[in-house]
Amino acid sequence: MVTVIDKDLLALQEMRTAVQAAKAAQKVYMNFTQEQVDQVVKAVANAAFAESARLAQMAVEETGMGVAEHKKIKNEVGSRDVYESIKNVKTVGIVGEDKVNKVVEIAAPFGVVAGIIPTTNPTSTAFFKTLISLKTRNAIVVSPHPYAVNCTQEALKVCEEAAVTAGAPRGLVQCLTMASMEATQQLMKHPDINLILATGGGALVKAAYSSGKPAYGVGPGNVPVYIERTAKIDKAVENIVNSKSFDYGTICATEQAIVVDRNVAELVTRALKKNGAYILSDTEKLAMEKVISPVPGKVNPKIVGKSPQTIANLAGISLPEGTRIIVGMETKIGKDVPFSLEKLSPVFAMYIASDVNHAKELCLSLLQLGGMGHSLSLHTETDAIAREFAIEMPVSRIMVNTMSSVGAVGGTTGLMPSLTLGCGTFGGNITSDNVTAKHLLNIKRMAYGIKEVNLPTHEPTSSSDDDVTEQVVSSVLQSLGSNDSVDPNVVKDLVSEIVKKLYK
Repeated sequence: MVTVIDKDLLALQEMRTAVQAAKAAQKVYMNFTQEQVDQVVKAVANAAFAESARLAQMAVEETGMGVAEHKKIKNEVGSRDVYESIKNVKTVGIVGEDKVNKVVEIAAPFGVVAGIIPTTNPTSTAFFKTLISLKTRNAIVVSPHPYAVNCTQEALKVCEEAAVTAGAPRGLVQCLTMASMEATQQLMKHPDINLILATGGGALVKAAYSSGKPAYGVGPGNVPVYIERTAKIDKAVENIVNSKSFDYGTICATEQAIVVDRNVAELVTRALKKNGAYILSDTEKLAMEKVISPVPGKVNPKIVGKSPQTIANLAGISLPEGTRIIVGMETKIGKDVPFSLEKLSPVFAMYIASDVNHAKELCLSLLQLGGMGHSLSLHTETDAIAREFAIEMPVSRIMVNTMSSVGAVGGTTGLMPSLTLGCGTFGGNITSDNVTAKHLLNIKRMAYGIKEVNLPTHEPTSSSDDDVTEQVVSSVLQSLGSNDSVDPNVVKDLVSEIVKKLYK
């Protein structure tokens, strides 16, 4: 007799066991001092940074996406840069005090965090979510993407062992190893999960929001990049190509469409070719469209995080040696226009704008198609135009004269280092911030009385029994009219008795 093993049941049991262990460890960890917490977080960050190259290679081999050298940089941002940004943040006990207004702020952890990890950035996101959870005395249970289970699990093992060696209770960092959508759904609804950090596709983020738990989710990032006519063209194009080819376009803040002022379009085209861009002919563009989006409105997963050569082969196109990105000239925007979608690959659409206002229209249309609230990139030497875009565009991050992909996560800008980028209510998210440790804290406030309030006195008014009786008798007699058979004195005596009983 063959015993059939129900993998979904096993996955559910693994999830429940992981949550139970995380909850038990967190109860111990929440009593750690700030010094003890900081010691744990530093040890985890150092261990993760040291393993960045090995885990980057693992991620590429398992997922088939991206570039190992670039994923190493992502891992370093997710470990060292994140640590540097949060190391001095107070997360234990009294974290703030307004002595003038006599308000004291006290930090309290959420409890157990559910971390949903994407296939595009599996190890760097695991590092990042673990660090901000541990910094705030939370435990974390991670659900990896089914195509990135092994590398995500290994990244979390590195974090767990470093944390335990530094004195943390074992069990604070958990990873689900049996890829199961049902287990992930139930994890988000588990009564002992206190917060969800969801990074992934739209359906997953919606599931997190509908779980009944507090959740930080992120939206898609169909990022336009505008090259304004005063931009330093050579530097702008170099940044854009470097950004688009970084890890083959798998960061959600990577530029997806170039919008270029017509006055510098020729210069931009030349600079693109100089930097390894291949601009498709009309015939090649038609072939590429079928590869990008075989089903209208949906991007082919076979191109996500793949090299330009691999993508070109799928379309039957031969690329010159050294090609780094593929560019298709476009005029339309819509779900049935493949080049205008978020492609998460080294494939660009390029639009020509007649002026700044036309550029705004194009950028807004691209964002409305699938990037509301996320990011926009801009290359200009006119600060007034940059500020104009920043004020008018419905995005949470505007990168100026830098690589959008690395800049948005804090690599080349002063933005908070993060692998979870909120889109605000523009994109249906609760925050427009780069999510970090402060988002995983409850802040309690103790407030002393500093003002006196004089409340006006209010004396309740009451009518005497005789007044009430007279009012009722008058009302009864009026309703009876001129009926001589009714004795007013009898009515008055009867009403008086009733009023006495009611007002005893």
